[in-house]
Amino acid sequence: MTGETHLRDYLTRDEVAQLLRVAKKGPRHRARNHAMILLAYRHGLRASELVDLRVSDLDLNAGTIYCRRAKGSRSTLHPMKADGVAAIERVLRERKLKANAYVFNSDRSEKMSRSGFWRIVSQTGRRAQLPVKAYAHQLRHACGYYLANKGCDLRLIQDYLGHKQIQNTVRYTALNPARFAGLW
Repeated sequence: MTGETHLRDYLTRDEVAQLLRVAKKGPRHRARNHAMILLAYRHGLRASELVDLRVSDLDLNAGTIYCRRAKGSRSTLHPMKADGVAAIERVLRERKLKANAYVFNSDRSEKMSRSGFWRIVSQTGRRAQLPVKAYAHQLRHACGYYLANKGCDLRLIQDYLGHKQIQNTVRYTALNPARFAGLW
């Protein structure tokens, strides 16, 4: 490993896919861990936003998730893909505390802790043998870079991630060489 890849603050799309595959085969809480990683990546959720996700924030029939943002960011309603809805349905079916308001529970608590989710990502990253040390916030950045590389408008990415200031979003265009296409 080079020092540069070791310090990278995002995961590539392939690395996230590997993380998700390994989470599905994990030793414990496969459905929960897979769903947590999937939602954090797909919706650019911070760890605190993910663990604060309530059952009432989901409309599984309509396929939507209300992303209640932290740190003064703007909250938004996102559409969910079918695999995300299915992942959440599995979690809700399998969890021990059925009447709990929070979607993700730990073994000891009604609500998964932020540090608990960080541990899940770190351990899953090690089992996936990723070339970088995995941590939870890399999933939010991976979402931003994925959207930028897909060619999404910067304002759309800003709204999707809930950024109030466009300066927080601009970073995601830095790795997209397509932004220079057609200049000459």
